[in-house]
Amino acid sequence: MFVALSGFFPANFYVTSVGIAVIAALVLAVLNWVVRPIITILSLPINFLTLGLFSIVINGLMLEMTSAIVGAGFRFSSFWMAMLVAILMSLISTIIAQYFRRP
Repeated sequence: MFVALSGFFPANFYVTSVGIAVIAALVLAVLNWVVRPIITILSLPINFLTLGLFSIVINGLMLEMTSAIVGAGFRFSSFWMAMLVAILMSLISTIIAQYFRRP
């Protein structure tokens, strides 16, 4: 999904190769498994006040952390671009999940 999204935003979201995209996906999975629950618990009050919209910011933070760990082969031009990619990834995964949902 990273390679496809970087094709839509070549100046703002940069992925060197498919191998880097796979590494970034693995790093993102580990971060979502280890770090995300901690950040979610710590940000629970603000998430409650924003009616859950702060979770988009958390998704953007996870992508920024992934970019910092993976290195120069995977980068965003700004935090706002990371948030846009997080929103698009959420929408695409929701559409795919609905398509493959059993009736």
